[in-house]
Amino acid sequence: MPAVVVADINLAGNETTKGQVMLRELTFAPGDTIPAEALEPLLQENQKRLVNLRLFHHVNYSYTCAEGQVRVTYEVQERFYLYPIPIFDFADRNFNAWLEKKDWSRIDYGLNLILRNFRGRNEEVRVRVQRGFNKRLELGYRIPYVWRKYNLGADFSVADYRSRTISYTNLNNKQRFFEQENGMPIKRSSVSAALVHRQNVQRQSGLRLSYFNEQISDSVAFLNPEYYRHAQRERQYTRVELYRVINLRNNFAYPTAGSYFEAALGQTLFLEKSGSPYTSARAKYVRYLPFWGKYTYMAGAEGQLRLAGRHAFADNIALGYRSYVRGYELYVVGGQHYGLFKQGLTRQLLDIKSIKLTFIDNPKFNNVPLALYLNAFTDAGYVVDDVFGQENPLTNRLLLGSGVGLHAVTFYDIVLRLEYTLNRESDTGLYFSARFPF
Repeated sequence: MPAVVVADINLAGNETTKGQVMLRELTFAPGDTIPAEALEPLLQENQKRLVNLRLFHHVNYSYTCAEGQVRVTYEVQERFYLYPIPIFDFADRNFNAWLEKKDWSRIDYGLNLILRNFRGRNEEVRVRVQRGFNKRLELGYRIPYVWRKYNLGADFSVADYRSRTISYTNLNNKQRFFEQENGMPIKRSSVSAALVHRQNVQRQSGLRLSYFNEQISDSVAFLNPEYYRHAQRERQYTRVELYRVINLRNNFAYPTAGSYFEAALGQTLFLEKSGSPYTSARAKYVRYLPFWGKYTYMAGAEGQLRLAGRHAFADNIALGYRSYVRGYELYVVGGQHYGLFKQGLTRQLLDIKSIKLTFIDNPKFNNVPLALYLNAFTDAGYVVDDVFGQENPLTNRLLLGSGVGLHAVTFYDIVLRLEYTLNRESDTGLYFSARFPF
């Protein structure tokens, strides 16, 4: 079988990004011998790896071959790496939960500042200053490599959260709020540090250590003595979590092929006898199967186990926040354990690689991609709650939802979803979201 030797790898367009950051992601290096028929698939696969760094608008490659020697060039168009994102958001779990109240005082505002590719080394600095109904201050710093020999990186963060309201219990799977005009009924601060083993952009493992301090007002402890248990007003705890992520999706923003796996095991220990220790485990697996032209089938599942001698209401989180059965966006289904299954069939309607904005000179902003997808889906979920489920009929019951949606993917990996759903309770609704469904 004829073979070629990689004589050289050249990079172009990376004015900010260090060449070593890109070269570390490649699965081949100068001096490697490659079967001739495998060269093109290899270059395409590595093109996807560079795209999934999410540092570039596009990545192209070219090569020359003479006397069995191949010289490869990857040319990139860098993104703008400073993201000053204004915060104007609803203080509730999602837009439709806010729409039920239509209370314009429940608005958050501020600035979320993200500096990606700091120093050209794919480092990230995060600053969030949020005011309004919920007040947040968050600082974070991620370093892909602190010990290159062993592919070890680190992630640090500190956060402070305060709110004028608190969901102190659930009744009929609806949150019940206590609002305090003067003062904050809940305060939460945290410090977190993680050591990350980063094999590449697709495979990462980590060990995270976090410390939390939480306080509630006397009124909250009176309304629900089991919020922290025994009418406590304050608790401190540490959490150790070991996690693993294998992300083999063809596109991290809106995948149409590949697979995704993540799993985590954590232990939470309370200080000064402020709670009962618990062990948590969670896992998620999703498969994306392209077939028949522009169609993609997606199927995946995730689950959680939380094992403790005694449970506090504040930790009784299952479906209704980040994870939920579509069609139940207006409900909260708390519990100790849950399972969630999702499947969907997607058809690409439109794929415009670039809409040229002639009134903008900067190439990092004047080319806007736009892709539209039609999606039909069914979801199923089940939550086990042996402690707080008596007055919440959706717990310990199979949840079913289905519907159709229109998804848009555009500038800087922004995903927008508009979905019409029907659930097992015969509720229908039109829901909006700004993230990938699974």
